[in-house]
Formats: sequence, C-alpha cells, structure tokens
Amino acid sequence: MGPQVVPVASDPTVPPEADVVIVGGGIIGTTSALYLAERGLKVVLCEKGHIAGEQSSRNWGWCRQAKRDPREFELIREALRLWRGMDAHIGAATGFTTTGILFAANDAKKEASFESWVKEAAGAGIKSEMLSGAGIARVMQGDSTPPKAALWCDSDGRAEPQKAAPAIAEAARRKGAVILTDCAVRGVETGGGRVIAAVTERGRIATSNIVVAGGAWTRRILKDVGIDLPQLKVRASVLRTSPVPGGPLPALWDHDFALRRREDGGYTIANGHVNVVPIVPDSFRFCFDFLPALQMEFASLRLRLGARFLTEWQEGALRPFDRPSVYEAARVLDPAPDQGYLDQAFAALKARFPAFVDARIVQSWAGFIDATPDAVPVISPVEKVSGLVVATGFSGHGFGIGPGAGHLVADLVTGAAPIADPHPYRLSRFFDGSRPRPMAGL
Repeated sequence: MGPQVVPVASDPTVPPEADVVIVGGGIIGTTSALYLAERGLKVVLCEKGHIAGEQSSRNWGWCRQAKRDPREFELIREALRLWRGMDAHIGAATGFTTTGILFAANDAKKEASFESWVKEAAGAGIKSEMLSGAGIARVMQGDSTPPKAALWCDSDGRAEPQKAAPAIAEAARRKGAVILTDCAVRGVETGGGRVIAAVTERGRIATSNIVVAGGAWTRRILKDVGIDLPQLKVRASVLRTSPVPGGPLPALWDHDFALRRREDGGYTIANGHVNVVPIVPDSFRFCFDFLPALQMEFASLRLRLGARFLTEWQEGALRPFDRPSVYEAARVLDPAPDQGYLDQAFAALKARFPAFVDARIVQSWAGFIDATPDAVPVISPVEKVSGLVVATGFSGHGFGIGPGAGHLVADLVTGAAPIADPHPYRLSRFFDGSRPRPMAGL
C-alpha cells in the first residue's frame, strides 16, 4: 500500500459543461486547477482514484533547484517562489520549508560536473556553491564519513507530498473548481480538429479546453487522440522511518542513499542511485528515443521484465467510451517496492549517521515516474488538437516544480504572458527532428 494521503472528498455532481477539464489530481493537476479557477474560469478536475494517489504522494518531497537541467532553471526559480508563499496563498499547510539540499560529489568527475553546474546556475540567478571539509560539516551535521566535496543550494526546500496536493485541491475548490474523485475520464471527444468534451465514467462534460496531467497514464490517454508521446515509466522505491532525534535538517543525496526529514520527525529514505525500469511493449517502440538516457544513467537503471509487460499490452487496445476503461480497472498504480535496494540504502545510512542507529522502517512503497527521453517535462498545447494541453513527463522532478508548471498550464490555457518560456517544454520537440538529449537525468 502507498502512503496515507490527506483525503479529499469528491463533489457530488458532474457538471454538464466547463471552461476547462483537468485530467489528473496530482500536484500538476491541482495547481493548474487552482490558478485557472483564480482567473475566473469554470474548472472541473477529474481524478480516477484519489487526489495525489500516485507519484505526487510517493516522491521524496524535495523542492530543488540543485542539479536541475538548465532548461528548467527559469521555471524552477518561479516554482520555488510560489512554494515559499503557498501556505499563505491557499490558507492551508503544505509542509513547505526551506532547508537546503546537498548533493555529494563522490569522485573528481562528478565534482567537476557540479562546479560547472554552479557557474551555469549563477548565470540564471540561482545561487549555489561547492563545499568541502568544514563547510560540509557545518550544513550536514552528524555525518561520520562526509564526502570530500558537495554541491550545496541553501534556498532549496521540502514539502509534504501526502498533504500538499490535497491542500491545493481544496483551495482550488474554494475558488470555484469542481473536484471529482473516483471519476475517470474515459476519453477526449474531438470534432473539427478541436476539443469538444471530456467523457467521464459519470457523464459527458462539454468543454473547449482539456488539460491532460495524468502522470504515468498520459501516454495512454493521448494515444486515443492520435498523439504518440514518447514516455516510459520508471519504478522508484521509498521508505519512511520512525522519528530520529538529532537527525540532519537539510536533504542529502549521496551515491548509496538519499534522505529528507519529514514533519513527523522521521525521514524519507531512498536508494540514491537505483531505479527500476519495467520492460513493456513501449520499451521497444521508443528504444532509440531513450537510448541517450539509458547510456547516461546506465549504472543507475535496472531493466526488469515482469507482469507489467502483459498488463500494458492488454491496456493498449482502444475501448469505446460507453464501456469501462483501463483507468477504472486500475484506480491507483501501486507497485511493490524494491525492498532489497531500500534495505541497502538504510544500512548505508545507519553506517554514516549514528543518529539513525535505533530508527525503524515504518513503511515502504513505490511509484511510477513518468519519464521523457530528455528528462524534461512536456507542458504544451497539442498542435493537432486545438484546446488540448499536456503537462507530463516530469521525470522525477515534478513535485518541486509543480506550482510553476501549474501556473504555466494556466497561462497556456488563457493566453496570458507565461511565467516562464514554454519553448523547452513544447511537445513538438519529439516530432520536429530536434531529438533533444538528457542533460541532468532523473
């Protein structure tokens, strides 16, 4: 079972029409709903399961600029600004706090890479620095074997994944949005080259704008309208611990583990360098698209053939809108965690930080990251279908950049001046010969 998420009750009635229908109730969908509702639009958010049921509640909770792809610099800068004011803006707690994030440099090559990143980030207005020796000891206390060098961004922070998207969804509802849970969108109805309705399991909603923010499901949703989005899933596992008195306050990534302090005094822990990639039919379809990413992250990725292959093979067939959809058959993607990798990370953490010696594993879970070939999201109108906007492929970076992405979605839907240049996130980059390559990875 996944982590316990603050529940959000569904509105009882499906409106017959809306200005915008949002498909997906994660951090991207809920922030999009909030910013669109604040602009006076009639917004309906449809979530097939519960709000933040998938990766938006299962991620590490990091809100970081550090080690970001330069194509995301402008948007993550704005996202952090929005996070810092989010609790006051919505009148509720998301758990956001500024703590700083440290990335350990385990060898000379990584140290040089981080030094280059610091210079590039400075040019984009992001302050960070390289630390060593006493500097690392100052910010990351209690580490018995600290790294020799590290990238430090003191303006980065964290929020609580199990409460942030629910709090934002409730705020969107107070602004007039309709929030529907256990309400799958079976498909997008089009006519004359544009959106005309979202067909849900509870009825049809006439609309001229649909935002698809379906995370790992987005490729399947777009496939039904003839959009061949290159997107694959990566399974990431996480554990949480009992409270750890005297544990470190900043978040830390190292080769063997990553950690983030939680509001309850425990920690979210993950393996710092291992993610599992299920082999599915689309793995062959997009083999060459993802080859540069595979080469860059080869040491950190574990390819696995299992039951997921057959599941996605069966889910691929088109279904008429008057029949139950694959989204109703799988309300929440809840993969089993890779416990062996988590146990390795926890053991390495205890060996480094004496404060964790008596800590217990309270829960473990996994989630599916929606990845693109260049590990940069798609936040873009769909040229082939007027009124259709896609926000997906956040490649493990979506929670932290979520408010900025939701704001950009609202800008694209309404035609407002964008909060950040949308060009790096255009869907057409995968079809126009650009063949963008990954720069920062997952």
